[in-house]
Amino acid sequence: MTAWLIVGLGNPGPAYSGHRHNVGAMVVQELAVRTGASLRSHRARAAAAEVRLPAASGGTGLGPAPGPRAIIAAPLTFMNESGGPVAGLLSFYKVPVQNLIVIHDDLDIPFAEVRLKLGGGEGGHNGLRSITKSVGTRDYLRVRVGIGRPPGRMDPADYVLHDFSSTERSEVPLLISDAADAVERLVGQGLVAAQQEWHSR
Repeated sequence: MTAWLIVGLGNPGPAYSGHRHNVGAMVVQELAVRTGASLRSHRARAAAAEVRLPAASGGTGLGPAPGPRAIIAAPLTFMNESGGPVAGLLSFYKVPVQNLIVIHDDLDIPFAEVRLKLGGGEGGHNGLRSITKSVGTRDYLRVRVGIGRPPGRMDPADYVLHDFSSTERSEVPLLISDAADAVERLVGQGLVAAQQEWHSR
C-alpha cells in the first residue's frame, strides 16, 4: 500500500513555535502524539516519523485493522524554503505527489475553521509557493487551517509571525485537534467525503 506524506508547515526553533504561521507544524505534533511517534531529524532537512494512522471504520468484526502508513513531517528550514525538504521526503519514501498532504495556515479562512482542497493557487503563502516550485505541480492536497485576517491595517506578514491573541489561545488546542481529525478523514475516506464533513460545519 502506498504511503502518504503529511507535512505541517512552520518556521524552526522555539522563537516561532507559537506563531500563527506555525499551525501546520502544530498539527503534525498532534498527529505524532496520537500515534505515539517521535519526530526525528531526517537527512531531507525535516523532522519526520513513520506512523500508522487510525483505520477507517470498516465493521469487519475482526478487531481494528492497521490504518494507512504515513510519514508525518515538519521541515527544519524556514517557511520560504519548505519545498526542498518536501521534495526530498517524497523521493526518499517513494511517495507519489498525489499522496502529499500539506497542512498550512490560511489568512482567507476565519479563525478556527478548517478547509480542504486539491491544488489551486498559493494565496501569497511562501511555503506553498516553495513546495509548488520544488515538486513541479500545484496538484497536491492541502489542509487549510484558518487564522483569519489581521486587524486594522496590520501587515499580514507581521500578523502571521505573531502568537495567537489571548482570546484565541483558549481555542487553539481545539483547532489543532480539528485539523488533525481532518487529516485522518482525508486519508481514510478521501477528499470529497472529508470536504462534505468539514465544509458543512
